[in-house]
Amino acid sequence: METIEYTENVQLTVPTNDISFLRSIAKRMGWVVKRPRKSGIEKGMEDIRKGNVFHAKDSEDLIKQILG
Repeated sequence: METIEYTENVQLTVPTNDISFLRSIAKRMGWVVKRPRKSGIEKGMEDIRKGNVFHAKDSEDLIKQILG
C-alpha cells in the first residue's frame, strides 16, 4: 500500500530577525521555506511610488549625479 503525503502552502509574517530561526525549524521538520523575490521591474515601480526618482537637467548633470 502506498502512502500519499498531502502538503499545504501557508503564508507567515515573520520579523526579519527570526528568519534564520524559522529556517532551522523548517530544516529539522523537513519543510520547505521559500521567500518571494521581487523582479527588477517590481523594485523600480516601488521606487517610483515612493518617490525615489531623480531628474537630470542634461547629460553632464546626470554624470555628476551618478559619480557624485
